[in-house]
Amino acid sequence: MSSQKPFKKRLLPAAVAMAMVAAAPGIVLAQSADSTLRGHAPPEATVTARNVDTGAVRVTRSSKDGSFALVGLRPGTYQVDAGAGTQKTVTLSVASTGTIDLGAAAPVAAAPAGTKTLGGVTVSASTLPDVTTSEVGNIVSLRDIQALPAASRNFLEFADIVPGMVFTRDANGNTSLRSGAQASSNINVYIDGVGQKNYVLPGGLTGQNASQGNPFPQLAIGSYKVITSNYKAEYDQISSAAVTAETKSGTNEFHGDVFGNFTNTRLRAMTPSEQAAHDKTQSHEKDYGFDVGGPIVKDMAHFFITYEGKEFDSPTTVVPGVTGVTAFLPADVQSQIGPASLPFKENDWFGKIDFEPTEHDRFELSGKYRHETSISGLGGVTTATAGLNTINTDKRFDLRWDHSAYSWFNRLQVTYEDAFFTPTPIVRGAGSSYTLTGAQLNTTILQTGNSPLAQQNKGQKGPAIQDDLTFNDLQWNGDHVIKMGFKYKAVKLTAQDAGDSNALFNYAVTPAGTEAIPYQVQFGAPTPGISPVANSSDKQLGLYIQDDWAVDDHLTLNLGVRWDYEKTPSYLDYVTPANVVAAFGMQDPNAPAGQTYAQTLALGGVNINDYISTGHNRHAKTGEWQPRFGFSYDINGDQRHVVFGGVGRSFDRDLYESLQVEQTKQSLSQPTIMFNTPDVPCTVGVNSCYAWNPAYLSIPTLQGLVAGSNTGKEVDLVTNNLKAPYSDQFSIGMRNQIGDWNTSATLAYIASHNGLVYTLGNRYPDGSFWQGGSQPWGNGIPGFGSLIIGNNGLETRTKQLLLSAEKPYTKESHWGATIAYTYSDTEQNNDNADPTDQYAFDYEWIGNYPFTSSGVSKHRLVMTGTLDGPWGFTLGAKLTLATPIPDLNLACFGAPASNVDSGGVAGSGCRSAAVAPPGNGRFLIGGKIFGYRDLDFQATKNFKIYGNLNAYVRFDLINAFNWNNYVGYLENWGSNGSYNPVVTYNPTGDITGYPRTVKLSMGISF
Repeated sequence: MSSQKPFKKRLLPAAVAMAMVAAAPGIVLAQSADSTLRGHAPPEATVTARNVDTGAVRVTRSSKDGSFALVGLRPGTYQVDAGAGTQKTVTLSVASTGTIDLGAAAPVAAAPAGTKTLGGVTVSASTLPDVTTSEVGNIVSLRDIQALPAASRNFLEFADIVPGMVFTRDANGNTSLRSGAQASSNINVYIDGVGQKNYVLPGGLTGQNASQGNPFPQLAIGSYKVITSNYKAEYDQISSAAVTAETKSGTNEFHGDVFGNFTNTRLRAMTPSEQAAHDKTQSHEKDYGFDVGGPIVKDMAHFFITYEGKEFDSPTTVVPGVTGVTAFLPADVQSQIGPASLPFKENDWFGKIDFEPTEHDRFELSGKYRHETSISGLGGVTTATAGLNTINTDKRFDLRWDHSAYSWFNRLQVTYEDAFFTPTPIVRGAGSSYTLTGAQLNTTILQTGNSPLAQQNKGQKGPAIQDDLTFNDLQWNGDHVIKMGFKYKAVKLTAQDAGDSNALFNYAVTPAGTEAIPYQVQFGAPTPGISPVANSSDKQLGLYIQDDWAVDDHLTLNLGVRWDYEKTPSYLDYVTPANVVAAFGMQDPNAPAGQTYAQTLALGGVNINDYISTGHNRHAKTGEWQPRFGFSYDINGDQRHVVFGGVGRSFDRDLYESLQVEQTKQSLSQPTIMFNTPDVPCTVGVNSCYAWNPAYLSIPTLQGLVAGSNTGKEVDLVTNNLKAPYSDQFSIGMRNQIGDWNTSATLAYIASHNGLVYTLGNRYPDGSFWQGGSQPWGNGIPGFGSLIIGNNGLETRTKQLLLSAEKPYTKESHWGATIAYTYSDTEQNNDNADPTDQYAFDYEWIGNYPFTSSGVSKHRLVMTGTLDGPWGFTLGAKLTLATPIPDLNLACFGAPASNVDSGGVAGSGCRSAAVAPPGNGRFLIGGKIFGYRDLDFQATKNFKIYGNLNAYVRFDLINAFNWNNYVGYLENWGSNGSYNPVVTYNPTGDITGYPRTVKLSMGISF
């Protein structure tokens, strides 16, 4: 490309389009999975790309110097030509840009990735790598999905072959995807350009909170791209990694697949807890499904439909939360420790129809339906009697129209979503929790029942309309592809935080045994006439513009900016109840006469007016501007050695389940009252303390204690100056093509800010937070219970070295391999091992927490390989190694209480700690340095039955060496005031992933 070009008239439409976007309301959620093809052709030639599977044709015209760009192409294989003797066949990857030279006749690339048969003629297709992107990430190919070992049919399972990504399966079988120190909630997954963001619950995408299921049928996914940082301006509602995937479509030939796989108790090894109990819990896993697609009208209309079902009965383990005290529990409670099972069933459907009446227009209509039922919530400290019946549904529909011309491309898209998560307790009524006493009061040993918080109904539903416009034929000091877009989304958010059918009684456990009467109970107390369900008609607006500017054959700049705006009426218009406001002006019963509770709070640095909402003093933020700049420099102009980097900001969302507590705690509060017991004494008649009466085992009797009053009712208030969380991202790296290998080395830094967190607002009469080493839990709002205040303040810091090497699979070489290494130095300012937990009560303010290591391995290595073996076999292997994850907790070691947070130590004398246990295993050579080891294999034998009818049988061996990947810890933080942490893995506790498991599969394709 020439470095200097005249300012062409074609820049005029860009100016018009910029004005259009500036005037239009919108926020783009259309994160494109489409591909772009750029390159050289004869000057002013017609460039045509024809999809070999569907017959779809896209056309543009090269400029006077021969440069061209085709945008909005579906990933796939294309025959491209710019006149006689220039034809080439190439394969474009998802969400990537390929470069091709059509300037003269040329032979097909020597390393074809595959072949296609068209009208009896076999053509080779060279895959065009996207080496000039400034984004940090990589492609997960269909070959990876099909040929690598797979423990589940969750397509996100393969994302960890990209450096910086971690896919986990916890002890309850629930899966999550995470990048760096940020929570899974901060990722976003884009299917066919539509974000699947969960606005209410953690998990990142709808349906993935506490679920064993798959977010999307794997048969419907062609390939996907993982971007860990420095994405372009079109990506929104995200501060961590992005995953963008394109679904399959029907083609000009009828094709279909039917499959089934299973494993059961006999095909897996014992878990550590089963070995300790000398008993193997019955379990099984079954996956089954089909897909079928083909032409409705050849080269014009196609259909595709797929279904995947899943039936699990997974083993888990009930383990006491504190060691050395099990013998002090009642015998019937002790009997619930050990193996347990988690039944689960899922139905997952997806269908699509596409129609291309002209070479300029394409229409698509698609829909997804996901339905899950399960018994969940048990494992860890939670016994089977405290399990939950959970229903999880996710429905989405998408209608889009693509229109292309020589110099521009437009996509109009209308979507609708409806996703809900509804757990309810298996056992209603009174339940029990067994806890420590003293400084570790309320630390759970075992829980055999449910609190009112176990009953929930949370979800989102509503439509969206969006438009993305791309100009692909603009020249000024190089070639520009300018993309801009807007969207309006109206989604109703729903959250029921609790129910009134359960009460949880806390029993104190000491070396003398378990007290016969509880010291505390929490129960649901509905307010007559007020719904316990919070709803908000959320409005999301915004816009973006980005310019992919190829300055010359060496330098490419990616320049973009986006703006987001969100209006959540239930937060903005919320009015703090008058009786709550009045209570702050009342006499503090624990303070000298004349001192109101608001004055007590002010002495402790809490200005209650910062949290009291009048319905008019809260405003949606309008300053969420997000500049995103990237570059790549091709040293020799041959795409073999490319330096790249970027810097940008990205805003995420505050989860609605964290915002709605202001309302639901008032409409259906969960008051906590105390009972005077020998081990946990309180003064009867003061601060919601009662003398025990067996009649209180009845929930209506408990509700009668607070009927007509607010005694013991927690009050949650959110700051009036609420901000959205965001991350700032920086990266610099280099890609190299060395022979058949593509390598990359990247240094990345991501700092996240403004995470919403709740802390204890209560203060002692002198304004202090600590007295006698204890927080002021008994000094709540007069006539109410405790004050919980929500502020921005959670932060993480991630520094990473990301190394990757990939030898792409080709039919000629018969093999492919990937290597992904990640070094992580991560920090967070809280001591919660669960990054989705937004409560921090161990220090006075979130700002008093020291930065400690996050729950991320320092070193992580993932290696994969696939091979076309003899006799029709396809072989695959995957090795994952990671150093131990730190144990994050509050460390108490008998230090005297200072009654002030100082130097990282809380006023209780305890401190926020993050200590990694010693490794429990080695690999080949060296010492025991690893905390996670997994080596998986798969072998697939393909059979030809008749014509195009084929069959296969498959054997997956997961965790071939039965390495125990523990997740539970045994802790000793020291004693007598000496901090001497000793953290080891619990050898009879839960594991992540699987024990050694054999999975058998078979299928038919046609």
